[in-house]
Amino acid sequence: MSRNNLVDMSKQAPDLQRVVSDITDEMRQRSERGAVATYIPELARVDAKSFGLVVIDAAGNVAASGDCDQPFSIQSVSKVFTLTLALGKVGDRLWQRVGREPSGSPFNSIVQLEFERGKPRNPFINAGAIAVTDVILSGNRPREALGEIVRFIRLLADDPSISIDEAVAASEQRTGYRNFALANYMKSFGVLDNAVETALGVYFHQCAIAMSCRQLAMAGRFLAFLGRDPSTGHSIVKPERARRINAIMLTCGHYDGSGEFAYRVGLPGKSGVGGGILAVAPGKGSIAVWSPGLDTAGNSHLGTIALEALSNRLGWSVFGQLS
Repeated sequence: MSRNNLVDMSKQAPDLQRVVSDITDEMRQRSERGAVATYIPELARVDAKSFGLVVIDAAGNVAASGDCDQPFSIQSVSKVFTLTLALGKVGDRLWQRVGREPSGSPFNSIVQLEFERGKPRNPFINAGAIAVTDVILSGNRPREALGEIVRFIRLLADDPSISIDEAVAASEQRTGYRNFALANYMKSFGVLDNAVETALGVYFHQCAIAMSCRQLAMAGRFLAFLGRDPSTGHSIVKPERARRINAIMLTCGHYDGSGEFAYRVGLPGKSGVGGGILAVAPGKGSIAVWSPGLDTAGNSHLGTIALEALSNRLGWSVFGQLS
């Protein structure tokens, strides 16, 4: 099947489409929606009532509902794609700079970084993601490194229209004081090879990439199917690497809320403070949800509830199906 010939699930598999539509309707009726991120001024302007949900299965069938085609700032969801690129560049040498353990701390904590002498606990907290971006930047100009990231995401999503929201990037650049502190601290321990300002410039722009749920679910399909694009059979990464990226998503993808997400949803996932979550059900499908209101850990409040409902109703948890 061509990647451009994805099938509308509302015509092919009404049960799955019904599940997605029902969950969207249920989320719209909830009054408690969390709070939008205000420390990045541009994100504070997003409508907290927005909600979108998309599921794409192995055959390329698409079940979509809500604001599923509205682009939003993917923020830390971008770290899944930069981790994939960095591993492609340096392989397991990456783990000399970045750990693979859950943090148990807020995503922008500097306390843990100080205790561990500048080595970030995992690639999905801010410090770890900055170190990963530094790997991609090495040997390239900032524009080239950023272009590589955007082209990779466009390739995965099969959509050349995906771009960076420059207003969000500028907003992060103006207010990213904590990230500057993290990067300078890592630089003092030799974790970063490039200038702090250069590495952060690329990092802020990668986080400002704007995608819809439909685009994000498409881009994450390779992780649900052992590193392959199931529509074309093209290998993105080796099966072992896809499995390991999924493992880190499951244990570290939601910061200090990762254990709670694994407990409730049971799927590898990566959240962003823009309200998006990319989740994968190995062998079954990729899922993207967007709801801008966040919980206290910085993860989408309704997005998590929606994914828990979806996983339960479809029996997609990696820990087994509920009776």
